[in-house]
Amino acid sequence: MAAQVEIEDQESVTNLDNGEIINPGSQPPNFSGESTILLRESTFEHDLIKNCFLTGMGSFANETTIVNIRKNSTERRITTKAKFAVFKIFTEAMTRKNNGDANVKYGWYSGSKEEIDRVITYGFSNREIEKFENDVGSHGVGIHLVHHRYSLAAALVGEGDEEGIKNILLCRVILGKPEQIESGSKQSYPSSNRFDSGVDNLENPRKYVIWSSNMNSYILPTYIVSFKSPLLRGLIERARSPCVSFSVLMSILSKSLDVTRMNLILTSYDDFRKRKLRREQLVRKIREVVGDHLLFKILKNQRR
Repeated sequence: MAAQVEIEDQESVTNLDNGEIINPGSQPPNFSGESTILLRESTFEHDLIKNCFLTGMGSFANETTIVNIRKNSTERRITTKAKFAVFKIFTEAMTRKNNGDANVKYGWYSGSKEEIDRVITYGFSNREIEKFENDVGSHGVGIHLVHHRYSLAAALVGEGDEEGIKNILLCRVILGKPEQIESGSKQSYPSSNRFDSGVDNLENPRKYVIWSSNMNSYILPTYIVSFKSPLLRGLIERARSPCVSFSVLMSILSKSLDVTRMNLILTSYDDFRKRKLRREQLVRKIREVVGDHLLFKILKNQRR
């Protein structure tokens, strides 16, 4: 089946023409009407992106519904065509710089509908960079994307609308030669001209970091996935609510984590109690250290 094909096995998924609905008819575009195209269901391109997203949702996949998938198309806006051309030029330049390997990947970027619409239309800006400047869990100050196999991590962060519909953006990303950036780092550019981007882990990267100087050259917004996941929404709302106190959570985590990880969380918890960290910053740190699967399992098992 087409849906079983790995997205990175395709030389250039963005060049596929099948599945595009040039004139959506009764269904008006949801994003940047002049630059995105709705993909028909059950076509190769639609199923490839759908499979990529749902596979990364793990145990939440069965409770997740794809509302639609839109493609950023060069057929609708000349500026979009120019952005694709620029991305190709920088890919070729990176290929020459790094001995034949530009190291181009796919990565998820999460944001509200309005933010994604703005990125599609105008590109990334300092408004997106600012999201990570004061985040104690960020790996440097830049545009952060999530490896395409871990869409759940992006889905957890994105904002939904009043109907529970969330949107995430799948992008082509030029990594070149990445360097490892530690959590909490304030680095905002390569440590030397040998490096082109950042990752959280060189051996098994889950997060990609593109510095602001290259954010609109090394990142090509490609697909918008709109989805609903009632179970995920409920767990996120529960995590954000005071239904499980931090003190109780610390006690539970101490029974499941090793000393090193528990000390990291307790240090952040102490900073929170001293008002050096905001609640959302502490939650993000806990999620990063514990992992969303274990954390949500703990929250799900609580009966309050």
